[in-house]
Amino acid sequence: MKVSAQAPGKIILFGEHAVVYGRPAIAVPVAQVNVRVTVEAAGGGVTVESRERGRQTPQTPVGDLADDDPLAAIISRALQSLDIPGSPNIKITIESTLPIAGGLGSGAAVSTAIARALAKYFGREFTAPQISAMVYEVEKIHHGTPSGIDNTVIAFEQPVYYVRPHVIETFSVPVPFRLAIADTGIASPTKIAVGDVRKAWEADKAKYESLFDRCGEIADQARAVIEGGRPAELGALMSANHEVLREMGVSCAELDALVRAALEGGTAGAKLSGAGRGGNMIALVTEANEAAVRDALLRAGAKRVITTQVGKAPS
Repeated sequence: MKVSAQAPGKIILFGEHAVVYGRPAIAVPVAQVNVRVTVEAAGGGVTVESRERGRQTPQTPVGDLADDDPLAAIISRALQSLDIPGSPNIKITIESTLPIAGGLGSGAAVSTAIARALAKYFGREFTAPQISAMVYEVEKIHHGTPSGIDNTVIAFEQPVYYVRPHVIETFSVPVPFRLAIADTGIASPTKIAVGDVRKAWEADKAKYESLFDRCGEIADQARAVIEGGRPAELGALMSANHEVLREMGVSCAELDALVRAALEGGTAGAKLSGAGRGGNMIALVTEANEAAVRDALLRAGAKRVITTQVGKAPS
């Protein structure tokens, strides 16, 4: 028997970092990059093999992984939730087009796809809230103090408005819009950036609470714009959000260069997305300027540029 399951990547549109401190954030799934996990019968207990972008792991018994290894953690939690005793004879293979530490939710996507595939193999199905809760616990290994947004948007596979810890709202996108996502090629470990922001917040709470408030206000304005069918207005909000993130100290020269290049290429707005210090940035694009913005980003040093549509076009 052999089964497989997938999970998408994600992009944070608005609210990164501030979401850790109780302000709203908006994130959307990115189906153009994803994780695919296959589970099949095999001998020798549970083994796992990873063919992720940027990380290749040969077939390894899960028992040989450290207890705090994220792969071991999600496999253990999923099997326990499925009431599977002992160590079943299965092989888990992970294939991913998501860059590691790139701000696209690779860790949460891997965990989500593993949980879905294990449930499918044993004839069961987890709900989106169940998967989100499991993956959140594993995200603590990746990030230390995760916001909860990666596991939420990837498990639900819908645009999500999220306020930690209890507000999780999917919302409609009546007028679809497009984003260019450009990769700096610089690894951006979320745990480090989140930890640095916390230290800065502890040193100057008044300043950072004000910055977080501004991010929250922008996120609320963005939701109203999206639900109101006015996506062209997102550009100015994206650029404003980037400036706040720069004040937080989570941008870098490479991200700033890509944001400038996108603006010069014709985008209405651009910003870093995710933890910052590398990883990805996003730019609002249209059919008319998509190619020009993409070319400008590549000339400015982007290692990869993909485009994704947020919302479904009317049928």
